[in-house]
Amino acid sequence: MPLSIFDNTLELPNIEIKERTAHLIGFENKYQRIFNNLKILLDPEELIKWSNKFYKIELPIISQLTNRYPLIILAGDAGTGKTVSAEGFADRIVRDLKKEGFLLKLNTRVRGEGLHGQMGSLVNDAFSELKTQAGKKRLAFLLIDEADAIATTRSTLQMHQEEKSAVNTLIQKIDAVRELKGRAIIFMATNRLHFIDEAILRRSAVVLEFKRPNEIERKELFEKNLHALKLTAKQIQKLSDLTSPEENNKVGHSYSDIILKILPEAIAMSFPDKPLTFELLCETISNIKPSPEII
Repeated sequence: MPLSIFDNTLELPNIEIKERTAHLIGFENKYQRIFNNLKILLDPEELIKWSNKFYKIELPIISQLTNRYPLIILAGDAGTGKTVSAEGFADRIVRDLKKEGFLLKLNTRVRGEGLHGQMGSLVNDAFSELKTQAGKKRLAFLLIDEADAIATTRSTLQMHQEEKSAVNTLIQKIDAVRELKGRAIIFMATNRLHFIDEAILRRSAVVLEFKRPNEIERKELFEKNLHALKLTAKQIQKLSDLTSPEENNKVGHSYSDIILKILPEAIAMSFPDKPLTFELLCETISNIKPSPEII
């Protein structure tokens, strides 16, 4: 198995992923939606017990529910936390189920390296490894980041025949994963949901939308990361306002804009001789424009 087809392979649970997840705003609500849908696949026997408990029969819909595709699509603009959330979902699932797990992150850069004709083979290899890692007591997760790179709609006129073949292979492999009865789960993250093939969209158990932080989330983001500065509620509100769409031509700062650009630059301007101040934060925000939206 050529490890180059994966950006990363991680054993779960993973303490580093858990620590990163703790800093995510709005993670809990997103996770509960994911887990509530997946537990139908992960524990079909309990689903049947639930049906018998409340209705004295196994509801006809039960067999259809347990035959759903273990596919979760995370869609939204760049910098909204899709990839780190997918890692967090996988880590939290194995913790909640008291199991072990294995996370495979597919390297989609292969498409940009002149390997169009090999995409079908690479997809096949990736799912073969996913199946190998899935066991009775171990869940296997496949994360396909920038999924539109290999799951592009086949209706695109410019699409090469080998690319269409790769999408067909991907669909077949998603179908086959159902045979593992919830022991393998696929996450697809994309900035361009409208580029994803319609057949793949139909197979998704959940399409979870990620957006840039709203006012409440921006305030929480600043409060959580700057609590030691003891900023006033008015100051926190000002930081939220400065990073809002209203102050930035209708495009607010993303999570990564704030965490990976604004705060590090403000700290760099303070370190090592002076403290980080509210005034410096405001100045830094004014100098860093939001990353453009991906359409």
